[in-house]
Amino acid sequence: MTHQHDVGYDLQSSLLVSDRDGQPLAPVALRLVNQDGSYSTYAADAADIPPVREHLDEVTHGIHTLEQQGFDKRLVHIIDREADSVGHIRQWEQGGYRWLVRVKAHSRLTYQGQTTNSKTLTETLAFERTRQVTHQGGTYWQWVAETTVSLTRPAKPSRKKSPQPEVPGSPVQARLIVSRILTEDGEQLAEWYLLTNVPEVDQATIALWYYWRWQIESFFKLMKSAGHQLESWQQESALAIAKRLLVACMACVTVWVIAVDHSQEAAELKALLIKLSGRQMKWKQPFTYPALLDGMWVLLAMLEIMAAYSPEQLDSLKKTVRRFV
Repeated sequence: MTHQHDVGYDLQSSLLVSDRDGQPLAPVALRLVNQDGSYSTYAADAADIPPVREHLDEVTHGIHTLEQQGFDKRLVHIIDREADSVGHIRQWEQGGYRWLVRVKAHSRLTYQGQTTNSKTLTETLAFERTRQVTHQGGTYWQWVAETTVSLTRPAKPSRKKSPQPEVPGSPVQARLIVSRILTEDGEQLAEWYLLTNVPEVDQATIALWYYWRWQIESFFKLMKSAGHQLESWQQESALAIAKRLLVACMACVTVWVIAVDHSQEAAELKALLIKLSGRQMKWKQPFTYPALLDGMWVLLAMLEIMAAYSPEQLDSLKKTVRRFV
């Protein structure tokens, strides 16, 4: 795919979440690439999609495509640490896109005319306690600090195939927002260095947005080992896997929406899904995402049966089953 030693598939997906509560709304883009071609939700023909040179080129293409969809609200593209690439950030800046990127601790920045890095600059900032958040099963305080920086370093294109020269570019003005999760005793459990060009949102909200991005890992976990067992699928073509992925993505989003709904109706539905799943829950743990997913599968099958058979037919089948049990 991107180089001769790549094996298997490359998957890029975009999930739309609410800026108010972080709840998932819908998967809005998906692209699956193998050695034979590319299959995407945003092109009618695989030939219409440019070849993938590296992951961030695909991310950039996906951002451009989403920006053309005409959403009512402006998008903010939140991307993990792999997007710490000044060359691609410059492309997003030139396109007029809003972005929020986690960068590395030693990512090179310019501050007040001096070259420094994220970690060194952070040690000079004053942090404010903002809110309590859940982290690894516990509740802790999130602390946030901010300053203004610029990206002036040259871009270093991917060197997977052959050495590439550095590419200078225009400075990019950005906000460096650092988020820490600390215990009551001051022990640091997590630290995220965030760069963004979003001007009108306060630092605490920006940190919360990325915190929600981190929680999205439960969505991908459901797609893999804890739910749909993606790595064990038996489809033999990339197109077949791409089609199944679309259905699986919507199932994961549905389960996630149910899980975070705190209404009485949702609580009753979750209790039913757990019973249907056949799974046992740990003490004081009312549900798990995989159990909800299993229960949803059973419930949908039950509803389909109830729509296909009359009450009399179901009663007759029940009597037949009792002959064998």
